[in-house]
Amino acid sequence: MSKPTPNASYSLTLRVKIHNRPGKLGEITTAIGQAGGDIGAIDIVSVGRDFLIRDITVNAYSESHDREILDAIGNIDGVEVINSSDKTFLMHLGGKIEMVSKVPLKTRADLSMAYTPGVARVCEAIHRDPEKAYTLTIKKNTVAVVSDGTAVLGLGDIGPAAAMPVMEGKAQLFKEFGGVDAFPICLDTKDPHEIVETVKRISVAFGGINLEDISAPRCFEIEERLKNELDIPVFHDDQHGTAVVVLAALINALKIVGKRIGDIKVVVNGIGAAGVACSKIVMAAGVKNLVGCDTKGALYLGRKENMNWVKEWFANNTNPARETGTIHDVIKGADVFLGLSVPGVIGPDDLKNMAPDPIVFAMANPIPEIMPEDAEGLVAVMATGRSDYPNQINNVLCFPGIFRGALNCRASRINEAMKLAAAEAIAGIISEDELHPDYIIPSVFDRRVGDAVAHEVENAAYESGVARRGHTTLESTFSS
Repeated sequence: MSKPTPNASYSLTLRVKIHNRPGKLGEITTAIGQAGGDIGAIDIVSVGRDFLIRDITVNAYSESHDREILDAIGNIDGVEVINSSDKTFLMHLGGKIEMVSKVPLKTRADLSMAYTPGVARVCEAIHRDPEKAYTLTIKKNTVAVVSDGTAVLGLGDIGPAAAMPVMEGKAQLFKEFGGVDAFPICLDTKDPHEIVETVKRISVAFGGINLEDISAPRCFEIEERLKNELDIPVFHDDQHGTAVVVLAALINALKIVGKRIGDIKVVVNGIGAAGVACSKIVMAAGVKNLVGCDTKGALYLGRKENMNWVKEWFANNTNPARETGTIHDVIKGADVFLGLSVPGVIGPDDLKNMAPDPIVFAMANPIPEIMPEDAEGLVAVMATGRSDYPNQINNVLCFPGIFRGALNCRASRINEAMKLAAAEAIAGIISEDELHPDYIIPSVFDRRVGDAVAHEVENAAYESGVARRGHTTLESTFSS
């Protein structure tokens, strides 16, 4: 397997005291390069009679790689590492979000309107007409990001406190890419019933619920119950956000290879929350031949080993040819591989056994099922979940716009029609002339995406009958 690529998530700033001798900076940069580091900025901090102090920013690919780079520099004669700081940890100091007031409180009059006694009139108005909560409180533009910390990124069950940095980041993304206010709610319970009841009780303040990093199969039960018991949108982003972006990427990838969605064989590795949702959405879009694999191999009708109620549904609704065996067996003849599992599951020989012009979405993070370097020349289109390779399958392309559209029309739920509309909107950002094997999905920083997704999602909500606000001119992504 190829070595990972250095990236900003393991970025160090090294403060280095260098004795003022010719060639010392060159020795440092050479040592960093030989250790596999990627140098960013080099700045002079101060100058003494016989020394320089410099700050050197270096990208690595792991914490152990950070230490290797530090050791390589520390072994150079005449060079002293005074301090090293992890830029990722610095970004998180004190948390990444804050609450700010939308109106100034500078006079007694301001205070009397924002709080007592004036606020009582507003409370009475909402008491008489509860729908006014959407216009007179934060409800119309606020989403709760709810997690129990049981399936955080690739880290697994690390608990609610350790999940907070991810949920804070999610709230940032909601605001930046959708103009939606969001707040992290991390719950200290793994009991699905307690989670459902807690979310129901806090839901009065929110216009939508985004479930995040809750392990399967519990996440399916929690989402289903909340969708049935609340009258606001509930969206499990690990499932549906991933699925929407995967479908968008697949729509464009199939255009490149000239295949029809109804004719292809899709193999999915990893039958967790994301794997099941990706399977459901591509089947809703027209895929007829889909085979799923878990650690015990292919799921098929009648399989008894390592099953649960979700896998039972999967086995009953997929794999029409009842293929058996490992991922290496069922990938033969496949047009598309969707990896939502663990690193290194497939290799170059598996790609050679796929159908001509195979499409591979290897989305395990941070290390995919097969590295792009190992797939080079063997696939027609490659995508990963990483930002340092082309075609990043990133949920941020989906959930801000989906919630923006749902909140704009006060949708009671986010249904299949809205998800399919979101996928089409994301795919449609890239014109036929722009399509390229390295450009099947827009950048997460493409500001057209949020508006396009919100527009199509809102239209789909009206057409499917879940919108509860009068159909007026569609609002911009950043309007509230």
